[in-house]
Amino acid sequence: MNKDFRHTVMETSCGVVLVNLGSILLLQYPQGHWDFPKGHVEEDDDDRKATAARELAEETGISDIQFIDDFEFRTAYDFRHKGKRIDKQVFWYIAETETISVKISHEHQEHLWLEWESAMMQLTHHESKGVLAAAHAHMKSIGKED
Repeated sequence: MNKDFRHTVMETSCGVVLVNLGSILLLQYPQGHWDFPKGHVEEDDDDRKATAARELAEETGISDIQFIDDFEFRTAYDFRHKGKRIDKQVFWYIAETETISVKISHEHQEHLWLEWESAMMQLTHHESKGVLAAAHAHMKSIGKED
């Protein structure tokens, strides 16, 4: 048996591309990278959008959101943590808010509201850039962005 296989953990998370008047919320994580708010699906979670909303509220204090219909984007990647291989999938949603004030949790160092193009440059990971590109294309297709 492959040693890596025995020590592989599967994780599922849900996250939000949060939009406020054309600006996107990014959070800086303790490792230094910039990404969208996201978090793990808990055992009793049975609705991925609800998980994304819960994580957003926990990480930013923002709970007044409206999800954009017909958008769910999945990313998958793996990494090593404490000697284990983590196979992770993240389900992404777009939501809009009128709230600009962010109360970041202890899990983050900083936050930024950036226009689409600036957010693309600020994001650290290739997968996140793909999420933003898909979200922007969807918002354009429904007439929410130029």
